[in-house]
Amino acid sequence: MRIRFTGTAGAAGWPAAGCRCASCNRAAEAPRRPLEALVDGTVPIGPDGPAGAPPAGYRAAPLPCGTLLEGPDGARLLCALPAGPPAAGRPDPAGGRVDLALVDAAHPELLGALRRSGVLDARSRAVVVGGGHRVHSPAEFARRAALWGAEAVADGDTLDIVPGASRQDSPGASAADAPAAFRERAARRPHRVLVTGGARSGKSAEAERRLLAEPEVVYVATGPGPEGDADWAARVAAHRARRPCWWATEETLDAAGALDRAAAAGSAVLLDCAGTWLAGVMGECGMWDEAPPADAGQAAEARIAALLSAWERFPGLLVAVTNEVGSGVVPATRSGGLFRDLLGRLNQRLAAASEEVLLAAAGRIVELP
Repeated sequence: MRIRFTGTAGAAGWPAAGCRCASCNRAAEAPRRPLEALVDGTVPIGPDGPAGAPPAGYRAAPLPCGTLLEGPDGARLLCALPAGPPAAGRPDPAGGRVDLALVDAAHPELLGALRRSGVLDARSRAVVVGGGHRVHSPAEFARRAALWGAEAVADGDTLDIVPGASRQDSPGASAADAPAAFRERAARRPHRVLVTGGARSGKSAEAERRLLAEPEVVYVATGPGPEGDADWAARVAAHRARRPCWWATEETLDAAGALDRAAAAGSAVLLDCAGTWLAGVMGECGMWDEAPPADAGQAAEARIAALLSAWERFPGLLVAVTNEVGSGVVPATRSGGLFRDLLGRLNQRLAAASEEVLLAAAGRIVELP
């Protein structure tokens, strides 16, 4: 099966006609038409999937998450356009494994749901389409696709799909073509990512984005419950609304134990965040008291050491959010200064044990060397 793309953007194209936003200005050098493709020169695909009845030799079957197209050579293409994940978070696997899935970039969590159900496996390819000015640049679009283990195609690109084969088995492709980050995850190699930044910098959104295509995720929430604090409750609700419904949530200050439990279950982890965890641990150790216990510092250090040990032995994908407190207000209290110093040192120790460290600022992400 061969797919040729003549358009790869959303309904408005990219740049959108008459739009002068920064994203459209960046896209002007390599404009993209609204999504349009042709399979084997005979089967048209539009924004809603295959158009019309398929010709002889092809079979189209509707699924809860899109339309399955099977070619005469047995290649299987899932057009998950423009559908998002079903409410249950687990697409019906009745259609079986597919060789390639086309997924709207507005719903990357569908990739995780498809992998969770077995519709996509380690040999399958995934392509995200539908770019537009909701993403700040084509380079950012491609970066996100790589995070999700997918490809970001451009107008004029052609994909050859070999039934039952991985991308590495396809004609003219090499192992280096597959997104490196996702190959690492699939091989179960440890990959720890620390995302730091100031308040409202976009760090939590980036951390969540990095896990959307994972089939199993445990969200370790370390903050206090929202009861009695309307502002905090609103923040918690916003975070929950962004997360796929099948992600498991564990609200605990036993972060080391949560990491070990997730590791045993084979799940990826998002820990949000190290700052609220440390604040809670300091509270449990009495360090916020005017007269803290004599062993408070020692007790807190033992909890920090336990977290670092669990972090270092975690076998899969682990993403943690933390606060860059040194960029904020200088604390006016002794305990506030102590929290700043402890968190700064914790951040350094987590960063030293991480394969990636990212800085979020104004919604943009910078990789730190």
